[in-house]
Amino acid sequence: MDQRVSTAPWAPAAEATLSHSRRWLGLMVMLAGAFMAIMDVFIVNIALPSIREDLHASIAEVEFVVAGYTLTYAIALVTGGRMGDRFGHRRMLIVGLAAFTATSALCGIAPTPRSLVAARLLQGLTAAIMFPQVLSLMRIAFTDARERASAFAMFGGVQGLAAVAGQILGGVIVDADLFGLVWRPVFLLNVPIGIAAVLAAPRLIAESRSQMAARLDLPGVALSAIGLSLLLYPLVAGRDAGWPLWTLALLAASVPALAVFAAQQYRKSRRRDSPLLDVRLFLNRAVVIGVLAALVLYTVLNSFYVFLAFLLQAGLKSSPFAAGLLITPVALAYVAASFVAGRLGARANRAVLVTGGIVLTIAYAVAAITTWHAADLRGVELIPALVMIGVGQGLLITPLINMILSNVSPSDAGAASGLVSTMQQVGGALGVAIVGILFFGALELAGSASDARAYIDAFTVALFYEISAAAAVTALLVCLPAASRRTRINTASP
Repeated sequence: MDQRVSTAPWAPAAEATLSHSRRWLGLMVMLAGAFMAIMDVFIVNIALPSIREDLHASIAEVEFVVAGYTLTYAIALVTGGRMGDRFGHRRMLIVGLAAFTATSALCGIAPTPRSLVAARLLQGLTAAIMFPQVLSLMRIAFTDARERASAFAMFGGVQGLAAVAGQILGGVIVDADLFGLVWRPVFLLNVPIGIAAVLAAPRLIAESRSQMAARLDLPGVALSAIGLSLLLYPLVAGRDAGWPLWTLALLAASVPALAVFAAQQYRKSRRRDSPLLDVRLFLNRAVVIGVLAALVLYTVLNSFYVFLAFLLQAGLKSSPFAAGLLITPVALAYVAASFVAGRLGARANRAVLVTGGIVLTIAYAVAAITTWHAADLRGVELIPALVMIGVGQGLLITPLINMILSNVSPSDAGAASGLVSTMQQVGGALGVAIVGILFFGALELAGSASDARAYIDAFTVALFYEISAAAAVTALLVCLPAASRRTRINTASP
């Protein structure tokens, strides 16, 4: 998840000149924040079946544990980056670290499903404050080209490590049942890491802020939050409630609410008044296709792991550790494919993207065929499909971001990366809601929530959405204009 939010010139504070060793130690503090924010997307997936059983949570509440975090993260991400530009990147990193640590503790001690969901919503907001500062501070701390390349390579490695560690560590922690706390240490693990990072940051990281900090678009944040909440809440809660009239009314109300948000952003973009999402970016066909592809792609990425965890643990009775271990081939294949995609260079970017879409579509189809025809599924039969999924993701995620950013001018790179990052998180939340309707709906129709075959069939039904969405991503990428790699966005007012 490469999320770059701001590229404005920075004004370093008086203490900006740090020794070589302090800068690299400071990088470790920054990466600790990034690691926790990313890991908490993945580590909770493995813990969801245990959370549901321990707290007697409803299906909707379990889905909100995942979707709530990504939703508030998406809504506040761009604003979080601008807060760093305006008030100081180090200051906001420390604020974000402290708040993320506190909300992680709230998640860990939550006594009820609703209190856990509320804590996860807050945790997503704090992650949105913390994460954007990391990349901003890295650019400032490392001015030498070689050092900066090394620092960003470490950042990329941490992202992959966080995904792998989240899957395995989540399984280890839940299996260990430390102090009889079952799933709670999954969140409490962040507390000592966060405290150490908060204490070290003032000593190891220099302060900086943007000389051209954009104003905060708080009305835009509020409107987007209202519109997305009206859309996502009934999608998650509707099936559990039996689709009463109020869920349909909220879904209908989301359309005008999001239209008002779009109109407000259009007006602010015309006035160049620091919009949350700059609509000038949509003047470029390649950017529009890329952003739509990112939105659809992330509806399958997050949701697949959530419901695979339910299949493996609730359906096939695998231990949390075994479930986490089975998912690791995806991460390993992803790292390898990402490396290959990076070596092929920008000229092959469009071909790499289309290939990635095709591989991902076939991978989900292979998974569906495997589950559909398995007489006695144990989980290991899915490994070939999981490896293919990792390859497809590796050929898609970073090249897609690079393609979008290569089609905008340097002055618009921050706005474009903020837009992509937001669409990634919104897509993740939408995917959990949509696939949840299919998975739990099929499970309910089967009439036996304890039967392995019912979970296998429900997972197969959910895979039909994954196949369709991956195919839609591929179709979008095929439509990329041939000259898109050389085009730069026109920044004139719409």
